[in-house]
Amino acid sequence: MAVAQTARENPASSAPASIALPTVEVIATSPLPGVGIDRDKVPANVQSLNSSDLTREGTPSLIDSLADQAGSVNVNANLNDPFQPDIVYRGFAASPVLGTPQGLAVYQNGVRVNEAFGDTVNWDLIPDFAIDRTDIVSSNPVYGLNALGGAVIVTTKNGFTYQGFESELAGGSFGQRSELFQYGKEVGNFATYVGGRIFDEDGWRQFSPDHVRQLYADVAARGDRGSIDISFSGANNSLFGEGTTPVQSLAINRSLDFTTPQNNTNQLEFVTVNGTYRVTDELSIQANAYRREFHQTVINGNTTEYTACTSGNGLLCQPDGMTPLVSTTGTSIPDLSNGGAIPIGENDRETIHATTIGGTLQTTYTGSVFDHQNHFVFGASIDHSDVDFQSSAEVGVINPSLQVLPSGFLVDTPENSGFIATPVSLSATNNYYGIFVTDSFDVTADLTVTASGRYNIAEVDLLDHLGPNLTGNNRYSRFNPAIGATYKIAPALTGYAGYSEGNRAPTPSEIECSNPAQPCLLPSLLSSDPPGLKQVVSHTYEAGLRGNFTAAEFVPGRFGWNFGLFRTDLNDDIYAVATSISSGFFENVGSTRRQGIETGLTYKDENWSVYLNYSLVDATFQSSLTLPSPNNPFADANGSIHVAPGDRLPGIPEHQLKFGVDYHLTPGWTVGGVLNYYSDQFLRGDESNQNPPLPGYVVVNLHSSYKVTENFELFVNIHNLLDARYATFGAFGDPAGVGAPGIPAGAVVGSPGVSTRFESPAAPLAVFGGVRVRF
Repeated sequence: MAVAQTARENPASSAPASIALPTVEVIATSPLPGVGIDRDKVPANVQSLNSSDLTREGTPSLIDSLADQAGSVNVNANLNDPFQPDIVYRGFAASPVLGTPQGLAVYQNGVRVNEAFGDTVNWDLIPDFAIDRTDIVSSNPVYGLNALGGAVIVTTKNGFTYQGFESELAGGSFGQRSELFQYGKEVGNFATYVGGRIFDEDGWRQFSPDHVRQLYADVAARGDRGSIDISFSGANNSLFGEGTTPVQSLAINRSLDFTTPQNNTNQLEFVTVNGTYRVTDELSIQANAYRREFHQTVINGNTTEYTACTSGNGLLCQPDGMTPLVSTTGTSIPDLSNGGAIPIGENDRETIHATTIGGTLQTTYTGSVFDHQNHFVFGASIDHSDVDFQSSAEVGVINPSLQVLPSGFLVDTPENSGFIATPVSLSATNNYYGIFVTDSFDVTADLTVTASGRYNIAEVDLLDHLGPNLTGNNRYSRFNPAIGATYKIAPALTGYAGYSEGNRAPTPSEIECSNPAQPCLLPSLLSSDPPGLKQVVSHTYEAGLRGNFTAAEFVPGRFGWNFGLFRTDLNDDIYAVATSISSGFFENVGSTRRQGIETGLTYKDENWSVYLNYSLVDATFQSSLTLPSPNNPFADANGSIHVAPGDRLPGIPEHQLKFGVDYHLTPGWTVGGVLNYYSDQFLRGDESNQNPPLPGYVVVNLHSSYKVTENFELFVNIHNLLDARYATFGAFGDPAGVGAPGIPAGAVVGSPGVSTRFESPAAPLAVFGGVRVRF
């Protein structure tokens, strides 16, 4: 929330005048919305996006804004769905995919929305149209679990911050069509806001439609000393991202997929109450309470290791070829492959039903201490989650379109059988407790020192309904400190430096899928309880300069800039280790490091708005380790690769450059463009860096908006103007034996010309447009 301050007129002056002072931007220093501090006193790099930034390229999009405008942020299309990306900041991910190491905390109106079962982040559940402001902050222990690399803080609109009515109709390439509306009204001390969105798209790849339904509402009241907001966020989304595909198939047609269906259905009911009370001019209390209910159903069509029994008895067997498969009805499963002549696969289904309740209470004191300005926050939080997890595997024939057809044969493999157990029925209970404190003290008018700390307790209890292996109790605790300072070197130049620690407790999905002796399907099927995963601990060092200046002799506007260095070292990092394209386990892999440089330059005047961001993110392993990667061409005889300190982490481009410009041709007509460059990145499964990486790429987008009247606006945007062919995510797999295009019949891994590289192709040139009506 930016606050513009203007000097008052001096009645005694013979020529009264208003003097415009620089804008003071206030940044929250704790999870709860409340009293913040001057951005220039934060001892770290902070980036902010407002609602107009989200609509810069057309329909509001948090994902596109982070990808195109935020420094040190890259997007991985792990699931290859526009609503389900991995958002990676400084090499730390906030991903919807169970199995991705999560390193960012994401908050909506003071509530951490990382899901209970795997700390995943479902970006499709955040209502883009209702976002008033988004802050991206670097590592800070105050934001609790998962803030290893930082936090993304989303603040939504209410009737006091948004008034009027807006309706938008949009559509374009790939059969995309959407409608959204929002309405805000303030009446005295009361206000209301409501908005909704309907989005449908056929998708540019085969079998990849998306259907998004979002609703957000807020009722608010403001008094002389207190305020209250009651908000509701709901969603019912069906997403069909098709994931990675063999490069031989993509060479024939980039719209082809590999084994389908790939269906995600996400449903959300999320109620939050936020309240503040100003006890005195200097002392205030902030509190929230919430209830979040999340339903997810995932159906993944995969290849299978089940095979025709070698005895020729007409049955399907486990991967050993000798142990017959048994269905959940207790009968043997017939050989659907007809002795291997027909390709077969499996539909892996999982459901998650999670209900979380919790709240945070904090007090803020902004009075002086020993005649020095001071900002003090003390608070505590509690979050309780009950999770029901179910999974199953259904074998089926793969048709010529690579669809795994349903057969009705659900595999029943008991625990301790030596094979992957299925089905799984598991209950998980999470209790997260936190006590936090932060204090910013002005030692002098120019020097501010900030000290923070948080004590986290995570209790994760699991109950296995089909056997004893998955039942267990786990407890993790840690105190994480932080210290930093800012110094105003000159009125328009500030230096900062800081150190912080953070931690991430293993999630239920990681704890119970971490036995290398019994790999499980990622993300779903779990295995036996191992000796135990350690929690991840981060140590972050950060320093930099920021400021602003003018060059009136050349241009009329104002420049802003920043330059920073950062390093985050992780101890006992948790990593998803693949044993095949769909199975694996989690383990602590020792130490990893993310370090780099962040620079940015902005310029604004009445007609121009320009930004340039460059980031270097050097993300590496710091421990020697051996990892299974059986489809990696450089794997040893045991199917393993050997990682050395200094090898780069997959999925993180070392260099990224973002350039954006907007120009007002007339007061109502704006044209602009964005150019993004990302350097190469290694594939998942190539942690030893022995294979050619995914090549770097350049993407150019154009956009324009035209206000026909104050109430009627047209907009258009062109994505991937140069029709660049690139991929943002890759992994290794076995493409043979299912009739995939480009793979010769009868070929196996190791045959000439059979590559095990799988990639997620980016969308081609596309054009979208729409109209907005405002009243």
